[in-house]
Amino acid sequence: MKRLVPSVLRRATGSALAAAPATRVAAPTKIGLPGSSRLAAGFAFIPVMTMLLTAQAGACTPEEPVELGRAASFAVLGASTVTNTGGTAITGDLGLSPGTSVTGFPPGTVVGGSIHVADTAAAHAQVDLTAAYNDAASRTPATTIGTELGGTTVTPGVYNSAAGTFGITGNLTLDAQGDPDAVFIFQAASTLITASSSAVILTGGARAANVIWQVGSSATLGTDSSLAGNVLALTSITVTTGVSVNGRVLARNGAVTLDTNAISRSAGALSITVPGRADLGSAAAGAANVSGRLGEITVSDTRGDPNATWTATVDSTAFTTGGATAPETIAKRFVDYSPGPATNTTGSATFTPGTAGDLGSARIAFSAADGAGNNSATWNPTITVALPADVVAGTYTGAITHSAG
Repeated sequence: MKRLVPSVLRRATGSALAAAPATRVAAPTKIGLPGSSRLAAGFAFIPVMTMLLTAQAGACTPEEPVELGRAASFAVLGASTVTNTGGTAITGDLGLSPGTSVTGFPPGTVVGGSIHVADTAAAHAQVDLTAAYNDAASRTPATTIGTELGGTTVTPGVYNSAAGTFGITGNLTLDAQGDPDAVFIFQAASTLITASSSAVILTGGARAANVIWQVGSSATLGTDSSLAGNVLALTSITVTTGVSVNGRVLARNGAVTLDTNAISRSAGALSITVPGRADLGSAAAGAANVSGRLGEITVSDTRGDPNATWTATVDSTAFTTGGATAPETIAKRFVDYSPGPATNTTGSATFTPGTAGDLGSARIAFSAADGAGNNSATWNPTITVALPADVVAGTYTGAITHSAG
């Protein structure tokens, strides 16, 4: 199984209230393993009936990525024509729909993809491009900034300009501030024009896959410039001599014109997000189990794979209290995981919850198959911990680990 890069954990705070003395469940430290996300879960087992209540702090909701769907596998997509001069190198699919004229390949080359001219794949890509364009154009609230982006540093968010245009002369720096899932959306009601030798620089973990240039008419990229992100233009895109694009140039209604360029479809990622902690509740002596919701788990696939599939697995540690002696340990085979249905999905994949069962060994939590392009799934599993007859009173903690690949 392919393992993830370290996942982003969405932290939450918790508090405990008890009618009789009980040990407070400590807020866990941030735990991260390559290829997985772990959250600490706890419950109190005490000799009289009591309630353990948790308050979960609200968090600022980050901007969601713009889903490209079936357009995600395309590095270049046009509507009327795609015309190339010189040795353009495209990494990813090249498509045209509904037009039928693609010229200049060769000498241009396409690697890691195919040329789709007026076929089903290109038509579907145009449908999803339209949806992505409309999504990007409708994002609010947008911060109004200057038309000239060169010489500035921009942090994640949604931006427009009073003039309805954007230009880049010199360098524009996009700073994700340490968040690899940070999203940048630039809404140009009219044009995007980059000057010769200008550049978009990604820093702080920013990824080109999460940069969107929504252009209300046409985009022109100046000679020998470099652009990071996905250009979604209503009309046409002109990529002049020597331009490199780390992303995509996708035109809804017009032509894409190329000239000795390097255009590489920006690579997304498979990531997983989990809550920082969960309190499962409490039980009186003689109770059979403790059960509670773990909180929302989300797998996001922005790799743009034309055959998008992934499988998320889940595992658990034992739950312990005190010195973790035998009577103070509940083996992980007593921990039952039920994923339940998806609470939210995006993209075209078929999402399937795993079967409920114990975590004596790792099991499938959720999976996606038969998709194309980006997708995501969110679910809120239930954890049930069976209480052995000889278990002692205490506050028990364990770690539930989700991985995806």
